[in-house]
Amino acid sequence: MTRRELSSALLAVLFACAPATKAGTPVGGDAPYDLVISGGRIVDGTGNPWFYGDLAVRGDRIVRITPPGRLSQAAAKERLDAAGLVVSPGFIDIQAQSVREFLLGDGRVVSMVTQGITTAIMGEGDSPAPLSDKALDAIKKRGGPDSVMAVQVGAKLLGAKGFGAWLDLMKAHGMSQNAGSFLGAATVRTYVKGEAEGPATAAEVDTMHALVRQAMEDGALGIGSALIYPPGAYAGTAELTELAKAASPYGGIYITHMRSEADRLLESIDEAFTIGKNGGVPVEIYHLKAGGLRNHPKMALAIAKIDSARKAGADVGADMYLYPAGSSALASCAPPSAAADGKLFENLADPAKRAKIKTDMLHPIAGSENLCELSTPDGIQLGGFTVDSLKKWEGKRLAEVSKAMKLDWVDTWIALVLAQHDIAGIWHQMSEANVAHQLTMPWIKFGTDADGVDPDSMKGMVVHPRAYGNYPRLFGRYVREQGVLTLEDAVRKATSSVANRLSIRDRGVLREGAFADIVIFDPNTIIDRSTFEQPNQLSEGVRDVFVNGTAVVKGGKHTGAKPGAIVRGPGWTGWR
Repeated sequence: MTRRELSSALLAVLFACAPATKAGTPVGGDAPYDLVISGGRIVDGTGNPWFYGDLAVRGDRIVRITPPGRLSQAAAKERLDAAGLVVSPGFIDIQAQSVREFLLGDGRVVSMVTQGITTAIMGEGDSPAPLSDKALDAIKKRGGPDSVMAVQVGAKLLGAKGFGAWLDLMKAHGMSQNAGSFLGAATVRTYVKGEAEGPATAAEVDTMHALVRQAMEDGALGIGSALIYPPGAYAGTAELTELAKAASPYGGIYITHMRSEADRLLESIDEAFTIGKNGGVPVEIYHLKAGGLRNHPKMALAIAKIDSARKAGADVGADMYLYPAGSSALASCAPPSAAADGKLFENLADPAKRAKIKTDMLHPIAGSENLCELSTPDGIQLGGFTVDSLKKWEGKRLAEVSKAMKLDWVDTWIALVLAQHDIAGIWHQMSEANVAHQLTMPWIKFGTDADGVDPDSMKGMVVHPRAYGNYPRLFGRYVREQGVLTLEDAVRKATSSVANRLSIRDRGVLREGAFADIVIFDPNTIIDRSTFEQPNQLSEGVRDVFVNGTAVVKGGKHTGAKPGAIVRGPGWTGWR
């Protein structure tokens, strides 16, 4: 008999000799459960069909799942009747942007938890750490919200071990969601090169390797790139491959906002696949889309390319949000070269350099992608104004503002971004038909690509409605109303699919022993209420949300609790 066979035989004997447990008796004794949820339709996150059942929680874990009624006599500190409702794992947002909220805000992320999102994954292109003096100086020079954050927390995050310090800082600050992050590829580059253009030297690549290894041991989930935004745009395929190689031994993945999501969409998918293959890591594509009317037909080709790669053995996939519009800073319409060394606004203030930037925007150079041109001035919605003289343009389209200012659209853009550097742009440039088609793919996952906000503090500012409604829109519009996918598949893609991809332990499923991240929602009423015109409206239909066994939403209202934990990647040395 082998050692493994002997161990199995001993376990079998132990289980056979163990006393039977009465239905409803807590595992490990007769102490009451902290919570029993009874009578709901349990959708466990695996893709299996729903079933009626009762679920018990003790501490931060699910400890019992039984057929309905089996826990009716069990002692419990709290009971919730979920009859007529769905009980599912908490949703895992693979592309969250609540970094500032978790470091400087109140950490409640109201718009997110009321959607049922219990875990936020950050790190698209940038992460607050690791941070060097060179990087800190560059971020301060850039200005905007990132600069403010850098000033306030930068000193605590300096040094190669800053990635782990950042995670610890979020936990200490207090947050209503769990949080984890990729290591930003641009963060690594800025650590060694500031915001300069040009390839990394051999010595700089060696430093990058060390930074990646340290971050992976601190709990990073892999490498996240955003290749249309400076300074991330300055990194070539070879440099990104080197970062992937350093993350590979730790089980990291490469996740990317690709170099193009429009005119060079297919070529950019090829680049992502090349980085994954040569770097030895799985690949995820952020917010898969085909931007610009002329590129809408490319979505079928993009899907076929991903399917073909998977059939050939490549571990590739993608995520998306559930809206035909994206959002980022209005300033991102500038060609990447205009922002070299963090001098975008300085260059725009110079008449000669401003003229060249305007020419490049009207006639994009090879390899550059202009979000303004792709969306057209009629498709660019403006928001986030804090300068008093500009607040009248909140929610307006760039074409409307241009007409009122009696300027062409590029000169209007220049005037606006010089007056306020951090204006938000919402880019109406995708196809609703593509959105519905994409979400049926078995390898797709979901992310908000948004900050968590509190509608009571927005004061009429326009934000992308995905910050409030991404997941309720999934279940209300695409599951209930249109029947594009089943309830079970929608839950799987919002939960275990992400957890499995990122090697997040014991989350994304309802099973005994898993963390008690739980959502209770009404499948007949769940829906997003946020719109592009009136965005600051909470979604409906999510009744209760628990994070690590603690209620953060009860009866649709935030409780104020902040039980969020840090989720870490498989390379974290704490697993050892």
